[in-house]
Amino acid sequence: MAIQNKARSPWAWIPSLYLAEGLPYVAVNIISVIMYKRMGISNADIALYTSLLYLPWVIKPIWSPLVDLLKTKRWWIVITQLVLALGFASIALTIPASLFFKITLAFFWLLAFGSATHDIAADGFYMLGLNTNQQAKYVGIRSTFYRIATITGQGLLVILAGFLESSSGREPVSLNIEASPDYSKTVLEVPHVAAAPESRDDLCFFLEHDSLKISTQTVDKDSLHVLLDSVRASNLSNGFVQPEEQTVEKKGWWATKVSEPLGSWIRDNFGEERGSVAAVTGSVAVVPVRLSCSPDPGEKVVLNTVLKKGDKSIALIQGGHLLFNESNWDRPAYMVFQADAKLTSYTSVSYEGLSGNIPMSWAVTFFVLAGLFFVFSFWHRFILPRPESDAPREDIKPIDVLREFGQTFATFFRKPQVGVALFFMLTFRFAEAQLLKLINPFLLDPIDKGGLGLTTGEVGLVYGTIGIIGLTLGGIIGGVVAAAGGLKKWLWPMTLSMLLTAATFLYLSFTQTDNLLIINICVFAEQFGYGFGFTAYMLYMIYFAEGKYKTAHYAICTGFMALGMMLPGLFAGWLQEQLGYNHFFLWVMICSIVPLIAVSLLKIDPAFGKKSTR
Repeated sequence: MAIQNKARSPWAWIPSLYLAEGLPYVAVNIISVIMYKRMGISNADIALYTSLLYLPWVIKPIWSPLVDLLKTKRWWIVITQLVLALGFASIALTIPASLFFKITLAFFWLLAFGSATHDIAADGFYMLGLNTNQQAKYVGIRSTFYRIATITGQGLLVILAGFLESSSGREPVSLNIEASPDYSKTVLEVPHVAAAPESRDDLCFFLEHDSLKISTQTVDKDSLHVLLDSVRASNLSNGFVQPEEQTVEKKGWWATKVSEPLGSWIRDNFGEERGSVAAVTGSVAVVPVRLSCSPDPGEKVVLNTVLKKGDKSIALIQGGHLLFNESNWDRPAYMVFQADAKLTSYTSVSYEGLSGNIPMSWAVTFFVLAGLFFVFSFWHRFILPRPESDAPREDIKPIDVLREFGQTFATFFRKPQVGVALFFMLTFRFAEAQLLKLINPFLLDPIDKGGLGLTTGEVGLVYGTIGIIGLTLGGIIGGVVAAAGGLKKWLWPMTLSMLLTAATFLYLSFTQTDNLLIINICVFAEQFGYGFGFTAYMLYMIYFAEGKYKTAHYAICTGFMALGMMLPGLFAGWLQEQLGYNHFFLWVMICSIVPLIAVSLLKIDPAFGKKSTR
């Protein structure tokens, strides 16, 4: 048991420590994607380069022994938080630069390694600063505040950037769209646009019309594709959109020999039948938009158009992100809106085009993160306890470091039941790892594609309020019961609760309900089950890491956890496309059998995590 020189309530440092652990991970892996998308980087580049940023968390066990040997965990926490603060500030300063993509990627790489090192130190300090009963008691609080950091990063910080975008730009462009079976059938052609207007002094966007009408009568799908190709070619040639990386026509060995034949076999035998492909599709409206005058030389003005209110059955399918400059300001860019083919009655929707200062908005957001981590570093410098077991190693020589490094890995793989433990770490989240990649697409995808058709705001509301309540309660209750009865007693109930995640989305995929109350109840159950069940996973890694090298061994455990999340997630999206949402979530339920097998093989000391009666 760790003896502290000065008593500190775990509530004083565990919440802030795990907020500080979660936020950099979200910033590197999620916020970076949104920022680059807003800054006009192509999807191909975003997917390629930001995927590589995940690697430091997978390989962090390689340098975890150094954190165990050099200095104290407390020192590493304070220093890495300071480094993270400087990294966030550097990104904020370089976002306006002309080579911002390459420069910010380099700083994101530094942040990734700094964050992974902070994880090693923070998780090790958690085990040194608390006894085993306290570790069980607060593990739910720890995982809850880590998840709150995730929600804060992809929720509040993104909302902040969005607010700054909308408040710093030109006057928003409003467009009202109505759809009805009484309106004339759409003529599938690019609309004629009048000659460029005389340049005005005030820079603003203007539309040919601020309202339009779409017929709910369907149109020929092939004819629509011709129109969309024309619109896409016009926007591309005039520089309003960035060219996507072209698909290589010659297919590689993997595609011809593995993915395509396997995908075809899966679709034919297990794919969801949603009816034959129709020859018709929903009607569309093409909307031209231009600038009133030329921007300054080198200035870029971006128009981001989003749904403001109304029926989401009328969707923006092209031109949501348009880029204007001094060379194309007097030419029309085009947006394309489409009504759902299943619409049979009158409906309406309002869209809004925003043109804020995107670089400034994201720079301010990252400055906020930098300031927050300066505060974290200062706070933890004074508030973290000083357990006697968190002591620096004296007289360390290079040969000793190498010897200890090898000994760390050797002792880990000589632990009892190491094979079973690795199987458990790699597979406990096998179902969840696949589900996690498809939750947001499922909630946002339209009904005809098997999704729920929620708006971005509705998804944020469901997960940002009801979801966080369920997660918090699940994590707290999980920690309390584990501290009272021990890990062994609660391992099976917690494992089974993880199945709630798959079961709720399986239900939603078959009902496709539009009842927000039912959706909120299901999300609450999913988040509660996750918070309650994940407690067992965290506790087992702590249990398995016990010993002389507990910090390094725990880091190795989390590396396997990251690998267990990364590998299933790689094929989850491809598999869902073959199966459809119904059968994909059924597959996820079947995959839940795998962690049950892993849990059945574990041997755990019944006393671990229990409150001592002595």
